[in-house]
Amino acid sequence: MKTGRRKVIAVLIVLLLIASWVVSFTGAGDKFKNLGEQLKYGLDINGGVYVLLEADTPETGTELAGIMNQTKSVLENRVNAMGISEAQVTIEGTNRIRVEMPGVENAEEAIEQIGRTAQLQFFLADGTLALNGDGVKDSQMSTDSQNGGYKITIDFTGDGSNKFADATEKAYSGNVEAKMTDESGNLVDPTAIVIALDDEVISAPVVHEKINSTSCEITRSGGFSETEASQLAALIRGGALPANLTEINSSVQTATIGANALNLSVKAGAIGLGLVMLVMLFVYGALGLVADLALMLYVQLVLWTMVFIGSVLTLPGIAGIILSLGMAVDSNVIIFTRIREEIAKGKSIRVAVDMGYKAALSTVIDSQTTTLVAAFVLYLFGTTSVRGFALTLMIGTVMSVITAVFITQLFVNLMADSKTFGTKSMFGVKEDGTPKVKIGNFNIDFIGNRKKFYAISLAVILIGFGFAAVKGFNYGIDFTGGTMMQIELGKEVTVDEVKDTIAEYDLNPTIVYASNNNSQIIIRTKKDLKSAERTEVINTLADKYGFDPAKDVLASEEFGPTVGKDLRRNAIKSIIIAAIVLLLYIRLRFKDIRYGLAAVAGLAHDVLVTLSLYAILRLTINNPFIAGILTVVGYSINDTIVVFDRIRENTKFFKRKQNVELINTSINQTLSRSLMTSLTTFVVMVPLFLMASQELRGFLIPLIIGVFVGTYSSIFLCSPVFYELTKKEGVSKYEDNKAKADKVRKKSAKRRDDEGIRL
Repeated sequence: MKTGRRKVIAVLIVLLLIASWVVSFTGAGDKFKNLGEQLKYGLDINGGVYVLLEADTPETGTELAGIMNQTKSVLENRVNAMGISEAQVTIEGTNRIRVEMPGVENAEEAIEQIGRTAQLQFFLADGTLALNGDGVKDSQMSTDSQNGGYKITIDFTGDGSNKFADATEKAYSGNVEAKMTDESGNLVDPTAIVIALDDEVISAPVVHEKINSTSCEITRSGGFSETEASQLAALIRGGALPANLTEINSSVQTATIGANALNLSVKAGAIGLGLVMLVMLFVYGALGLVADLALMLYVQLVLWTMVFIGSVLTLPGIAGIILSLGMAVDSNVIIFTRIREEIAKGKSIRVAVDMGYKAALSTVIDSQTTTLVAAFVLYLFGTTSVRGFALTLMIGTVMSVITAVFITQLFVNLMADSKTFGTKSMFGVKEDGTPKVKIGNFNIDFIGNRKKFYAISLAVILIGFGFAAVKGFNYGIDFTGGTMMQIELGKEVTVDEVKDTIAEYDLNPTIVYASNNNSQIIIRTKKDLKSAERTEVINTLADKYGFDPAKDVLASEEFGPTVGKDLRRNAIKSIIIAAIVLLLYIRLRFKDIRYGLAAVAGLAHDVLVTLSLYAILRLTINNPFIAGILTVVGYSINDTIVVFDRIRENTKFFKRKQNVELINTSINQTLSRSLMTSLTTFVVMVPLFLMASQELRGFLIPLIIGVFVGTYSSIFLCSPVFYELTKKEGVSKYEDNKAKADKVRKKSAKRRDDEGIRL
């Protein structure tokens, strides 16, 4: 591309960036709202109630799927009838349904409303009740040979058939005055039998004769479509829900606590972004300014993409954006590092930029793709909150590649073509080719000291699992089952006093303060209290301390014991699937399975060390921990791929080098990049950790640990393991024979010594 055209595109990008930030804050006229108003927010920000219900039914396969779809339809009708805007009913797994109700404050009433048995009723046209749903035995669709299409058949119980016969006789007599309306709001036919579900008319078929039978048919001219017949049969069959629904997880969140958490998170994110931009400017000079421009555009692309695809922003999602922000810098760091290396070799700025980008491109794609794989697996197997985290991480990863590969390259090429900016000084390099700001000058013998690193990792793992064997892991209530309630009491009350107040419920609670003035408390118990039981405990506290349960119960959540088992099972499944997919990807990209095996060994190490640190430090293992572990997997692989890519590259150019020298050189060459990426990731996470809500800290603790552990394994473990798998390839035949002869001599000498001792 010619320089003139590049300048035009660069100016347009800068103008677009400025305009996007202005629109994000102020909007554009009355019709286009600002970014904050256009984003959709989750229950943890806007407030509301969600409940996870489990169906108790022996059916499996297609029968179970049919029952769940039928139940979903009934519950959707129910929440719509409650007038809840943007309510969502979704099937989770095979036998669970999640209902989310934004803006609802009375959790007990809402959960009771959606959980009650569906009310199916049959009326005469004048509104006289003829038959309840308990008189219906079954309802199915079948082909209608007479009218074409499909028809619906209804089977009645004995009592139901008698009542239905009386109703059809009255309807057919012509003596009924129509007072009810159908689905369209029109008066029904006087001879109709009106079928209603939860007081909503779903069908009003006309009676042509008295039906004195245990079954009847609903037909129409031309027949029903397959979809219409299937849905109507399912709704009629659901007069009494085909499976009992058990509340296994529910939560209520006030908008106040969510809004405060959002505000703090935005401030922390802005501080983190500012710090990262300053670090890039300090280390890379004018190149850092280009990276900062790309980061500003990156933030806009991520947030507006979420608006356009209708994604819901949650607090964990904010953590995902900020983490991906730190990792987005990594692509620029890889590119800038390679450009500087080319300059240090004596290349001109123009040539260094071209060769640097060419060398860095495959590394950027490979490293970010592995993060994308881990995030995708996380999205497939995670719960709703974890999925929000994973979705923003996926969007952020894609946008980081776009901004680094296209936007950064455009501006760096313009710098290289400029007489003013195309100098070593502007690229943060001295005249002798060395960086102005060095992050170390390394020449470490990683392979020679590998056994020390193995010993350190093994010691941490053994100590950690020793703690786990003696004390066990500190599982949160979302793993063990239990209840959490966060309450604003309005004044400082001692923990012991609160315990005494609710002692009658035998909760054995853990109570901690959640505000600076100690007026806000969090109560946790391993008893899974249903909504009505939580209300009883809250009312007891309200009677004692005088707070308003409708306003001052900031959050409450209940986990059934089966939820934790599913979390553990899905976590293990996610890690195994992620490891297999990553192994296959690395095998395809590197053409050598040993790279993949070494990388997977690093993943196993990271998971075990992270678990060990959690056991030693008695940190809580909970739902956010699962997201953290899987993100660690992606982050660790990301770092490892960068090192392996350099090993692969150096293998082509330094064929005579022994494996020890080759691998040591590769690690030392990429070490400054690894440290820089870890630094920027820490920098962006620390403000969020210090300022954010307790829920976000739950996501950040495993991430902070994981960044440290992942960096350690990619440098000190994965490459040495790769050396163990390939070390014979770098040894000459003479050295190999010499090593074997030395082993034989040592064994012979030891045998002679042993014989001498026996004599």
